[in-house]
Amino acid sequence: MTTETEKFKILLVDDEPTNLKLLREVLRHDYALVFARNAEEMLQHAAEGPDLILLDVMMPAMDGYEACARLKANPVTRDIPVIFVTARVEIEDEVRGLEVGAVDYLTKPIQGAIVRARVRNHLQLRQARRIIERQNEELRTAARLRDDVEQIVRHDLKGPLNAIIGMPGALIADWKLDEERAHSLQIIEDAGFRMLEMINRSLDLYKMERGSYSVQAQPVDLLLVLRRIHSELHRMIHTKRLQLEIRVTGEPIVEGETFLVLGEELLCHSMLSNLLKNGVEASPRGSRLQVELDSLPSGMARIRVGNQGSVPETIRDTFFHKYITSGKSQGVGLGTYSAWLIATTLGGAIRLNCSQEGETTIEIDLPRPPQ
Repeated sequence: MTTETEKFKILLVDDEPTNLKLLREVLRHDYALVFARNAEEMLQHAAEGPDLILLDVMMPAMDGYEACARLKANPVTRDIPVIFVTARVEIEDEVRGLEVGAVDYLTKPIQGAIVRARVRNHLQLRQARRIIERQNEELRTAARLRDDVEQIVRHDLKGPLNAIIGMPGALIADWKLDEERAHSLQIIEDAGFRMLEMINRSLDLYKMERGSYSVQAQPVDLLLVLRRIHSELHRMIHTKRLQLEIRVTGEPIVEGETFLVLGEELLCHSMLSNLLKNGVEASPRGSRLQVELDSLPSGMARIRVGNQGSVPETIRDTFFHKYITSGKSQGVGLGTYSAWLIATTLGGAIRLNCSQEGETTIEIDLPRPPQ
């Protein structure tokens, strides 16, 4: 990287001493100059890393076009910008020069002011690229550090979870509890196990973002998943006096009924839990929350999660984007993004439907097992 106290180094290449002298007079006050009288000398000096090369086209043995092509074929020198300086003025000559990798093309006789301006512009561009490359490397380093921290956090979270998972079972076994209290402890234990699974699988969300997650698809009963989520959200639903309705093909569910999709249970649970929790939070007190499951002729399942709250128009177009939230002091805007990520990873689709005034419906299409 060239600092403010260092001069950019420019390699001047021409087989005519007069031309080299003229370029020297134009550039010597502002830059450190290196000279070469043929392509072979140029290739040797180029390995030392000049910031820019001014290259003649018509030279003995190897012309400028071939010399430039060799520069660009070498990983060590391919990023050095090359400006051709030549007496050739035909359009096809300039096109050929740009095709072999030059960044600019100057014709002789040269004009000092134009040479200085072109050189200055291309050096500034090279400096900017270097800054961007350095920033990109810093971002990559930060990403690696983030991954390391996340792994440490996942590891350290497992310690406290051991108590959350282990204590309810011990209390149920040692104490004589009524059915309601035992059920509450069982919910805590189940939630602890799901938290542990989520910690173990949190890296999977990162893989989904990168498109490298491998789905282990199997039949998943969404009604069983929804019952578990209902138990987890029971207190929130009760506090807001909401009515949760779950229907299959328009009818209330019956004992022993199933509704299968093709996916992974944990991912389906995480997706629907996020959407239902958002629906509970957005629902007016005393209103209705609906989940409808249907089979489509295409072999897909359609899940509709609806509530009687409204999504602000300002975020409707970006509803499933990362970090988008509205009206939640503690919200981070990852729930709907996670749902979108899971739905697409499972081979499905998800969309927001606000066509009914005062209502919000999220529609998810997921594959169904072969019949």
